[in-house]
Amino acid sequence: MGDTVRIPLSALEISYVRSPGPGGQNVNKVATAAQLRFDLAGAPDLSDAVKARAARLAGTRLTGGGTIVIFASRFRTQPQNRDDAIARLVDLLETALVPPKPRRATRPTLGSKRRRLEGKARHGEIKRLRSTRPPLG
Repeated sequence: MGDTVRIPLSALEISYVRSPGPGGQNVNKVATAAQLRFDLAGAPDLSDAVKARAARLAGTRLTGGGTIVIFASRFRTQPQNRDDAIARLVDLLETALVPPKPRRATRPTLGSKRRRLEGKARHGEIKRLRSTRPPLG
């Protein structure tokens, strides 16, 4: 743990576009939504394992060329949306820095096996009793 990565602001490409949704007449002429682009494939400071985890976490925000695109339009000002997009990228990369815990195979206890089999036998007995037919008389 304790891994930190410094990404210079020059590695981020931020552009501003019109924000979707309601907002009156002003929304048609002011570009306040921030669109952040980060070239994950070309980031030299990140290991291949971190890049793979970040790509999986990014999901549909990852382009075919290996660029993460984050669209932030929660706020009504450019600086707030820019900071929101950067914070979301930082959060994604911090999550990707933590390697997953290795899974250790375990065996069920004898008691849990017994309980499972007893439950199955009980259920089978209930179903068997349901299926008895009355004699034809």
